[in-house]
Amino acid sequence: MTPRNQTWTASETPIIVNPFHLHDPTPDGYSTAVIAPSARLAFISGQGGHDRTGAFSQDFTTQVEQAYANLAAVIDALGARLDQVVKLTVFVVDHDMSKLGVLTENVTRMFGAKLPAQTLVPVPKLAVDRMLFEVEALVLLD
Repeated sequence: MTPRNQTWTASETPIIVNPFHLHDPTPDGYSTAVIAPSARLAFISGQGGHDRTGAFSQDFTTQVEQAYANLAAVIDALGARLDQVVKLTVFVVDHDMSKLGVLTENVTRMFGAKLPAQTLVPVPKLAVDRMLFEVEALVLLD
């Protein structure tokens, strides 16, 4: 299996694999697979779109932007970098294609060309009634 692109080259950093014979997922904001050569991992719990006070906007886009900002803060607190994120799982209440556009825009803005593997799970409801979006991450630590 030949990777479509391999943006990381050092032996201890994640390697993106997007096989040529599969659909190219990068325009949709994710990579097919990411190889993590190390077993030292951090599992980040789902980050919602709440601010420091715990308040949620009623706007989906605002919640997504805040959730990714919260995720970036956790990654920073771990002493990690965005390019060490190997997997995201996102949960979307009442998912539709307009929401997919918001997600793709935000994940691409955050990760650029080094897109982690990603799974989107449509859900009817999250832990808190006002939550419309949640993102969890798997991070390869140095």
